[in-house]
Parts: sequence; structure tokens; C-alpha cells
Amino acid sequence: MNPLQQLLKHKSGNLLSLFFTAGYPNIDSTESIIASAEKAGIDFLEVGMPYSDPLADGPVIQQSSSVAIANGMNIKLLFHQLEQIKGKYKIPLLMMGYLNPVLQYGTEKFLQQAKDCGVSGLILPDLPLQEYVEEYQVLFEKHELSFVFLVTPHTSEERIRLIDSHSNAFIYVVSTAATTGKQQDFGMAQQNFFNRIKSMNLKNPLITGFGIHNAQTLQQAWKNLNGAICGSAFLKKLEQNNNPDKAMEMLLKDLGLKDA
Repeated sequence: MNPLQQLLKHKSGNLLSLFFTAGYPNIDSTESIIASAEKAGIDFLEVGMPYSDPLADGPVIQQSSSVAIANGMNIKLLFHQLEQIKGKYKIPLLMMGYLNPVLQYGTEKFLQQAKDCGVSGLILPDLPLQEYVEEYQVLFEKHELSFVFLVTPHTSEERIRLIDSHSNAFIYVVSTAATTGKQQDFGMAQQNFFNRIKSMNLKNPLITGFGIHNAQTLQQAWKNLNGAICGSAFLKKLEQNNNPDKAMEMLLKDLGLKDA
């Protein structure tokens, strides 16, 4: 059982995860962000692999990727950074990005190094379910890594149940069909989606992202599902203040988790 699976086994609600782009705002920001998140009590982290041609990311994450790439961040360097701090922090880590860099690196080599660095799993939004099942699931299981699928308001019940059957960590519930950073508040459409997927009584926890940026959206997520993921809002704080501790403090205040 990897660290993320252990966390989800012992904590079933009010989970909070953050996404950050490796190499942003500085090439050596990875450890300081991880340290800050653990100190703040964040449950787990999604370490973004910067990519030049994102599909689901809005302007904030796109910009952070551009800066990270310009800073010199790449997969090899990211693995080196994670390897250097393995065992130093207990917060579970996921790597999130797109399939092409993984293929370019070599899938088996990538998964082996991810495991060796203490990573719990991957989120690759552009890896199709069928392709994962037919070609990659056996490799993920071999390296004891979780694969996290995304579902949207347009995903059918049949597909959601199929995803649930092939998942062993959590299901990423995308609150909107828009890109990241666009959602202002959760309206009736999101509430109906949350109610629909919650009523399916799936075996995996449901954690929502795309739009978590203030106390209202966080509390709505926690009320309806098992947890929430905050990405663009955290990156904005890092842009405003090139200090992970300060950015974390500012974010927690916006989320209503720290006194203003």
C-alpha cells in the first residue's frame, strides 16, 4: 500500500490537496513547497510536470509551466529533486501531467523512478481508460503506483463505474467542463453533479478540483464529497509572493482555514 492509499484508508473526509508546478516560481522551489505544505497540514500534493501543450489547464497553470520550462525544469531534474528529499517528508505525492513526456522518458523507466522517489501515483488526463487497462495497468500495479482518473459532469454513469472498478486511490471529480482556474463558485449544475456521483456509492473516495479558491467552494466540496484539490489559486499566491510559506498562509486564509 503506497502512502496515498494509506492516507485515504485512515482519513475519509475533509481532505485537502494542492497542485503546484515543479520548477515554479523557481527551479529549486520543489522542496520548499513540499515542506510548506506538510507544515500547513495539507493532506497530499500533486506535483505538476511542466508541459508546453496542456489540454485541460487554464492560463494560470499554463503560465507556470512556461516559466518552469524556461527555468530549466524537466522530468530528469524533477526526479533528482524528489530523490534527494525521499524520506524527509511524509506527505504523499502524486505526479500530474500529460502522457507524451512519460512516453518520451520511457514508461517503465518513468514508473520505476517514480516508485524509487516515493511517489504514490500519477494523474495523466490524456491517457484513455481503455489504453490504460490494456497497456499500462499491469505496469502501475507492478510498481505499486496508483493511477487517478478524471470524471466530468459529462461522464456517463457506465464509464464512471468502469473507472471506479480500475481505481485504487481516488477519483478526481472535475467540477466543470471548463479549463482550470475558470470556475468562480459552485452553482446548481455542480451541485447536481456532486449529488449524482455521490448517489452511485462508489468504492473509491471522490475528490473534486477545478474551482476551489475560497471558503465557500471548499466547504461545498467537503460537504458533498471526500475532499478538494486547489491548484490555480495556490499558484496565484506563489506569483504574488515568491515565498511558499507566505503563499500558503495567504491561501489558507482565503480558504477559511486560517484567521485573516
